[in-house]
Amino acid sequence: MIDLAVYNTEGQEIDSLSVDESALGGTVRYRLLKQAIVMYHANKRVGTAATKGRSMAAGSGKKLFRQKGTGFARVGNRRTGKRVGGGVTFAKTARDFSKRMPKKQRKLARDSAILAKLKNNNVVVVDGLDFQKPKTRDFVSVLSNLGIDGSCLVAINEYEDNLHKSAKNVPKVAVVPVAELNAAGICSHHKMLFTKEAFLSVLELKQSR
Repeated sequence: MIDLAVYNTEGQEIDSLSVDESALGGTVRYRLLKQAIVMYHANKRVGTAATKGRSMAAGSGKKLFRQKGTGFARVGNRRTGKRVGGGVTFAKTARDFSKRMPKKQRKLARDSAILAKLKNNNVVVVDGLDFQKPKTRDFVSVLSNLGIDGSCLVAINEYEDNLHKSAKNVPKVAVVPVAELNAAGICSHHKMLFTKEAFLSVLELKQSR
């Protein structure tokens, strides 16, 4: 079991949670975690880089002059990669770099990423993040009260417009609903900030109100 403190926006501890590691897979699956991170980064690649090869370059395919007897070096047609205006040797073509993983593996990788953050004391839980209006200064103040000064991934239960607008200008901070959490996003940030409701939903627990 991992004991996790719950803070308010002033940085005061008001509650605590006991997290069973088995709810997040029990152990950190590093191989699966790496596989998921590679997949998410590969899927970001556009793969549209392309250059004209010999077959695509404009110009005749006829040999410029006969092979022997001219005194010049032998040469092919004008589309060869050795000549100005010819095609590119080993030309780049559009490629699909995308990779796939089963849904269960993606969830296990996400849980392993969260568990790794928990074991390294890089998870902070706050009772709530309610903003009446967008205010970057207030959001930065909350992070400061919670001792978060580097990159941080803020996980919330549902999309909140005021919170997103308050955080969008803060460098190295991203706000994501728990339904959109993935291993790559978690591992690319040093800290994770959960609202209590969001953290309980990750653990598939129902919060009584």
